Amino acid sequence: MRLALRSHPRTATAAAYRRARPPSPATPWRRARFSVVDLETTGLDPRRDEIISFASIPVEGGRVVVGDARATIVRPTRMPAAATIRIHGLRPADLASAPALPDALELIVESLTGRVLVAHSAWVERAFLGAALRRGGLRLVEPVLDTACVAGHLLSAGDDEVQQSLELSDAARRLGLPVHRPHHAAGDALTTAQLFIALAAHLERIEPQTIGSLARLSQS
Repeated sequence: MRLALRSHPRTATAAAYRRARPPSPATPWRRARFSVVDLETTGLDPRRDEIISFASIPVEGGRVVVGDARATIVRPTRMPAAATIRIHGLRPADLASAPALPDALELIVESLTGRVLVAHSAWVERAFLGAALRRGGLRLVEPVLDTACVAGHLLSAGDDEVQQSLELSDAARRLGLPVHRPHHAAGDALTTAQLFIALAAHLERIEPQTIGSLARLSQS
């Protein structure tokens, strides 16, 4: 049985996460290892809302590594309200026997170790994962790449209104990509992973892309 990081912050998993260093900003994106993450939560305020589902898809060498995908549902201290259940479909009955966050944190940290985190509208993942890791005595490693910002830069052609409205499914469809199970962590993580590869490949036709260049686009 895996130990919860909150109670045991010196586990091998936590130590490996602390030792890992992000790649240099000059690293070409195809040579880096990524963890493309999606969360479902009980709301959007990390001070009171909680993670109820996590999924990660590795990207290596510019390809999705589906066989190493990881996913778990998480039992919150307070069950989601009806309004959020209508979005993600996770009911109290689905979550009642799931591991609590301290027990799920081992899998989450393993999924992130040694990889650059990628997410769509990444402020959600940054806020909730940052809070979860702090409970285990860890700090979220930067950079965090945001496919919403990168897609906005590539697809909006200077139109700020379009840049603000590029939801995951919209961005994927605009690049001719499939949309997998919206508002389901594993489905959204896979859609985001394919979107990330497509965006980086499109930008690479203009100029070489590195971790640093994608991080700068993620801050726009």
